[in-house]
Amino acid sequence: MIPQSFIQDLLGRVDIVDVIERDVPLRKAGANYTACCPFHSEKTASFTVAPAKQFYHCFGCGAHGNAIGFVMEHGGMSFVEAIHDLAGRVGMQVPVQEPAFPSRGGDKSPTENSAIGHAGHSLERLLEAVDVAARYYREQLRRSERAISYLKQRGMTGETAARFAIGYAPAGWRGLEAAFPDYAAASRSSQLAAAGLVVESGEGGRYDRFRDRIMFPILDLKGRIVAFGGRVLEQGEPKYLNSPETPLFQKGRELYNLFAARRAIREAGRVVVVEGYMDVVALAQHGIGYAVAALGTAVTAFHIQKLLRHADIVVFCFDGDKAGRKAAWRALEESLAQLQDGKQVSFLFLPEGEDPDSYVRKAGRKAFEGLLDQALPLSVFLLRELEARTDLTTSEGRARLVRDAKPLLTRLVAPGLTLMLLKQLAEISGTSQGELEDLLKIRRPAFPSSREKAPRPRPASPQHWLIQILMHDPGYARKLDRALLAQQFGHAEEGALRALVEFIDAHPHLEKERVVPSAIVYFQDSPHRSLIYKTQSETLAWDDGIDLEAEFTGALARLREMHRKQRMASLHSRPLSTLTAEEKRELQRLALLS
Repeated sequence: MIPQSFIQDLLGRVDIVDVIERDVPLRKAGANYTACCPFHSEKTASFTVAPAKQFYHCFGCGAHGNAIGFVMEHGGMSFVEAIHDLAGRVGMQVPVQEPAFPSRGGDKSPTENSAIGHAGHSLERLLEAVDVAARYYREQLRRSERAISYLKQRGMTGETAARFAIGYAPAGWRGLEAAFPDYAAASRSSQLAAAGLVVESGEGGRYDRFRDRIMFPILDLKGRIVAFGGRVLEQGEPKYLNSPETPLFQKGRELYNLFAARRAIREAGRVVVVEGYMDVVALAQHGIGYAVAALGTAVTAFHIQKLLRHADIVVFCFDGDKAGRKAAWRALEESLAQLQDGKQVSFLFLPEGEDPDSYVRKAGRKAFEGLLDQALPLSVFLLRELEARTDLTTSEGRARLVRDAKPLLTRLVAPGLTLMLLKQLAEISGTSQGELEDLLKIRRPAFPSSREKAPRPRPASPQHWLIQILMHDPGYARKLDRALLAQQFGHAEEGALRALVEFIDAHPHLEKERVVPSAIVYFQDSPHRSLIYKTQSETLAWDDGIDLEAEFTGALARLREMHRKQRMASLHSRPLSTLTAEEKRELQRLALLS
């Protein structure tokens, strides 16, 4: 576990402009720097780096973070790897401290939980172990007529198997002993377990995790093998077995074949997401090299962010059965908050009994790509699914349609797509667009204007407003009425505001320009992380011309008004005869303030 104090010192030593400029050419723009975003394709620069806050944000795709976050995202590194990389740039030695108590999970990220649990194994040694295992599996494939016969039956050529570095894990319980002569040693066994290759049982026992399976190496975006997926040759469960979460591998962040497919994705302008490793391999063998697969888990928001940075069009290809449609709907829900106008997410459902592997072998590349061209756009799939759930011939059915659409539309951030969906939903439900917007209480995202600077929108809650102000100038924490912070109004931002104030109070000697990057690290594993990051991104456009005193006064006034209304409601809820004389006078005073 890397001490927080070291991380703070490291961020104080590195400069985010220097870190980013090594990979991205930056241009000075007032107090900040701008560039075309390295995380998605664009012609107009929307990527902003703020040296005063040591923070970056893309107003196009939403990517944001500090120096550590940039190295993680752009370099495809884990949190621990990014710390080591930055420390090496400025000549700092990373200390490691053992945790006082073993982690039970839940309050650390998967990366940090794994790193803490296996603190004695460096990432380099784990990568080396995984690489040795991959070579062993490839050699075993060459020796296994049964495994070779299986792959031939599936239509795979030797060239394709070599291209994907496919191997075979023999059926024995301790096959890896041939690759690691010290397999039985406690230190080696612990290392192999940390890499996800070995399962340690009670009383010092151990055995290979993968047995009698075709092995698919999983690469990260740096081209390193970090995990494996193993498929049974015969019938058996689980059909696919993946490496567990390790310091090298988090399945919710990685996609099979993305590293190798990057060039094909750029050339095709799209990426297709399939369900299995064999689907990816079969498509590649037939000339469709822009396919990737999720790793034994549902598609995550992180997967979608990563995919949309590589291509403008993402096509999810699922089986047409009930399970496939359920998986597609989950992918749709995760996509809503990631979509921007100009990006497209579509859904392809194959004929019953077919998967990409079987279909492309039977029908060929041209036919499969023809299906991709006819994939359902997200908007069409969304409305069709909602319509199928109700009876649109009745008023009650149309009302249910509107109700079911609301939580989905509120997640959308793309203004153009939101507008189009509202128009279509109004037509289907028999309402006007204005009536529908009033009914759903949806604030349609505004189109950005290049002609004039739009007035800064006020946050929905004064707590959010105050977080913005404190992230811009933490000195205002001293002026806060702490009694108001203790009030409960039911806003999600209340806890984040209190936590931010506590952080500022606990670091009174932290220089103003270091408060923001330090807070970013402090809230790395906090439930308030997303809100803190989002708020920091919102303040990047603020300049010295902003009247912070007026902003602060306005936020406090709104908070006091909320407190006044809450107190009046509380007093009104009681019979007048039960109020004390003082409470009656208080009620009169509060009424006069309205």
